[in-house]
Amino acid sequence: MILLGADHGGVALKAAIKRYLEENEIPYRDFGTNDTDSVDYAPIAAQVAHGVAGGQAEKGILCCGTGIGMSIAANKVKGVRASVCSEAYSTEMTRRHNNANILCLGGRVIDEAKAVELTKIFLETEFEGGRHQRRLDEITAIECGEL
Repeated sequence: MILLGADHGGVALKAAIKRYLEENEIPYRDFGTNDTDSVDYAPIAAQVAHGVAGGQAEKGILCCGTGIGMSIAANKVKGVRASVCSEAYSTEMTRRHNNANILCLGGRVIDEAKAVELTKIFLETEFEGGRHQRRLDEITAIECGEL
């Protein structure tokens, strides 16, 4: 299960990602928005982030104009590691080394084909663990006020 959300700036990317998920029979839940009327991104990011952190889904994808606002909002939720990506290498590394669980994309930064490419990389790349797990444990310690 993948949780999706977008504001008006990312709605076209989200639509392309939904088509990809449907074509590949990957289940998803869409938290909106579904048109280009202006909406605030933080409540949408919160719904997806709480869903991922709460175990409704392993991963989420959020789209806004740049991906930045969505990532800032989503990262306020304990247990979320949301990364803004606009090219393949960072997308692969955010999974391999950071075990990111939410991908954030910008509709004013990348096109729909690139969004689908990055989604595929994000969903298919596994976390390496090892020394990277120690670093994630340190991030968790920050969240818990221990570091």
